[in-house]
Amino acid sequence: MTEIPVAAHTPYTVQVGRDCTDIFIAQLADRYAGKTFAVITDDHVNALYGDRFVAQMQRAGLTCCKFVFPHGETHKSLATVQQICEFCHQNQLTRSDMMLALGGGIVGDIAGFAAAMYLRGIAYVQVPTTLLAQIDSSVGGKTAANLPQGKNLIGCFWQPVAVLCDTAFLDTLPEAYFADGIGEAVKYGAIWDRDLFLQMQGGFRDHLEEIVARCVAIKAEVVRQDEFDTGVRMLLNFGHTMGHAIERHSNFAVSHGKAVAMGMVMMAAACVAGGQCPPDVLHQLCRCLQKNKLATHYSAPVADLLPAAMGDKKRDGSTISIVQIAEIGRCVITKLALDDFKAFLLAAQPLLDRLEGEPCA
Repeated sequence: MTEIPVAAHTPYTVQVGRDCTDIFIAQLADRYAGKTFAVITDDHVNALYGDRFVAQMQRAGLTCCKFVFPHGETHKSLATVQQICEFCHQNQLTRSDMMLALGGGIVGDIAGFAAAMYLRGIAYVQVPTTLLAQIDSSVGGKTAANLPQGKNLIGCFWQPVAVLCDTAFLDTLPEAYFADGIGEAVKYGAIWDRDLFLQMQGGFRDHLEEIVARCVAIKAEVVRQDEFDTGVRMLLNFGHTMGHAIERHSNFAVSHGKAVAMGMVMMAAACVAGGQCPPDVLHQLCRCLQKNKLATHYSAPVADLLPAAMGDKKRDGSTISIVQIAEIGRCVITKLALDDFKAFLLAAQPLLDRLEGEPCA
């Protein structure tokens, strides 16, 4: 098992391994004896792991209760946060007690936000069960709920006290959800680590623990440098402004990782059109995504996505911060006036039209 420290203002460790959940729960029992855990999960994960996980905790001597909410982005809402907090109050959780998020990114985001809100903040643990959550959303302390106007528009920074990435959970992950995580892993290679990007073009599952640990290590280093998303951490948003716009435009029919993959291609095409990177960068990105069975083209034109993109949380008054790719493994953060941002994106459309249905060979 690999242990990766996260040097946030409240430090913690991410443990990455396979079949290590029992060890992790034993550590929780040693460290948090006498506390009550509210296990937060969704109906999909509950059917696979909920009762078994709670039983493991109880065998270790931990007291716990379980809250289950319906899966999906529509339930990543303030209403669900309120329901979780009411559940915790009904079960008499105090400030010294804890929540534990068992599930994918939606579960982790919403449970973390509820933990930050309940009694003005209680500790929580992340046990991500999807590839995307293991390599990205469970680490770094970003918590959130959606609003009707867009994704993650309400939330706060609230770091977990421990994270377990047990890759055995991924054995039951449907291929479509696995692909979501691959999209985020490709992002890490594109913004930070060329060697990881090249590795992503080979067999992913043969090096699963290694790739998960490498992505977590990159995320931990970024958080160490910029915990509160005011500088280098914004690099992690590569592809996300347009990705979130695609999710919203499709009414969440396109899942997060797939939308980010398409968003990265849109941004890379815009960078080629604007002279920020050579065409080969776009072609390498497309090849890598296609080799991992991820679509690189969205059905609607860029112009249709602009209204949602303009409402992105990275907007600051009349400007917006974006991540532009210069080469594989290196991106830069640029602040553009909104009109310039629109022009930057619209310039990508001819390139995107040529890419549609065309292999990036």
